[in-house]
Amino acid sequence: MQQAPGSHAPVSQGLEGVVVLESKICFVDGLEGRLLYEGYNIHDLAEHATFEEVAYLLWHGDLPTRVQLDRLNLDLAAARALPEPVMALMKAFPTDALPMDVLRTAVSALGVYDPDSRDNSAEANLRKSVRLTAQIGTVVAAAERLRTGKPPVAPDRDLSHAANFLYMLWGKKADADSVRALDIALVLHADHELNASTFAARVTAATLADMHSAITSAIGTLKGPLHGGANENVMRLLLKAGRPANAVPTVEAMLAAKQKVPGFGHRVYKTEDPRATHLRKMSEVLTRRHGMPQYYEMSQAIEQYMLKEKRIYANVDFYSATVYYALGIPIDLFTPVFAVSRISGWSAHVLEQYADNRLIRPRAEYVGPRNRVFVPIDQRH
Repeated sequence: MQQAPGSHAPVSQGLEGVVVLESKICFVDGLEGRLLYEGYNIHDLAEHATFEEVAYLLWHGDLPTRVQLDRLNLDLAAARALPEPVMALMKAFPTDALPMDVLRTAVSALGVYDPDSRDNSAEANLRKSVRLTAQIGTVVAAAERLRTGKPPVAPDRDLSHAANFLYMLWGKKADADSVRALDIALVLHADHELNASTFAARVTAATLADMHSAITSAIGTLKGPLHGGANENVMRLLLKAGRPANAVPTVEAMLAAKQKVPGFGHRVYKTEDPRATHLRKMSEVLTRRHGMPQYYEMSQAIEQYMLKEKRIYANVDFYSATVYYALGIPIDLFTPVFAVSRISGWSAHVLEQYADNRLIRPRAEYVGPRNRVFVPIDQRH
């Protein structure tokens, strides 16, 4: 409703608690600690579904049949290779470029070479969703290889999304346990309602800008440390502590200095983040398997301290840090790997925005001066 001049609408800092649109894609139940994708509980999906099945679900609203999944797997595999000009652009970047900057720039460049770049139809945007989901994994893996002086590894069409990503990253095929662990992590990170990056994507899409512009907006938003990057800071915290006996004192010192402890608290969840439930189990298994159990033990000590002393629960970032670290993923690649998964949710929200679009244009409460008198420049002091 239009506000009368001089009237004051209620202000919600950060849009907290404000419902701005309807969506069928994802439900975050903060009170009960539930997360649903298109009505399916995240626990069921993490235990039984593959990332490819979840991507199909987010795009189409239903889990795929065997025939539909086989078709999607073929389409994803066929789309993984990057256009040569985009790979050449990545090779020209300085080796100390931040991986998120490389990802943001490469995705924007992919829009120039996309065969449907000027087609904003629903069918073309679904094809773009598939291509971007396939290509972002290639971008992230190639970026890591290039900055370490290694040649990019060509994608393997016979591997799953998770297995192919690890293959392109490591230059060798991963064991089944590592592939399954990453696949579960990708499922858990695929979507989370109107988080900052998803909202940014929908705001851009609402102007009827193209899919690549919307996803570039999302990646730029994810780069911020208050959204993406928290799991990177979790791992740095654990490395700083060094051993289990130092974990709690390190956190106590942070709190005494009024510093935020990464990986704890959530704007929506008032109980345990359901994604953390799975990642905690994965962290214990993977850190022990790879000879680094101290990181899980430190995580446990910190989590128990924060829950007992501050009544703050761990969120998805807390245990994803040790899961990724145990998988051999460099710390500053944690957030780009998040994007390898979240592209499925971002694109699903962009598709939904296009399907029932209204320009997203909120108002701000003006608190500046009114009725100032213009003073010619020679009379100003």
